[in-house]
Amino acid sequence: MTIQDIQNDIIDEFSMFDDWMQRYEYMIELGKSLPLIDDQYKTDDNIIKGCQSKVWVHAKMEDDKVVFTADSDAIITKGIIAILIRVFSNQHPKDIIDADTNFIDEIGLKEHLSPTRANGLVSMIKQLKMYAIAYQTQLN
Repeated sequence: MTIQDIQNDIIDEFSMFDDWMQRYEYMIELGKSLPLIDDQYKTDDNIIKGCQSKVWVHAKMEDDKVVFTADSDAIITKGIIAILIRVFSNQHPKDIIDADTNFIDEIGLKEHLSPTRANGLVSMIKQLKMYAIAYQTQLN
């Protein structure tokens, strides 16, 4: 599946809910299904700077695709990173770099987050793209 296909699926899923309480509950459920980071990667080097909560992300290359795992100590934040990993994991680095994240606005996520969580969301996206840039450089 392409990044755009996955984003469209997420938009469809979020459109099924009538209010934001249901969407938050759904995000918490998504967080529970997150491919968890191995404890050995829960280090300061893998913490995303700019997040109020602790969010660890690990990336590795498998068959020219970036595979992400993550965890967070906060349930909403864990749901947010789960959505981003669903979109970007198992994708080619160039596709991650070139991808827009308009789906976040389309599902209304940013406007329903506190300013600190919204900043954290931006930091998460930046970090995932930085991993992709690093791996893309290795491929060139």
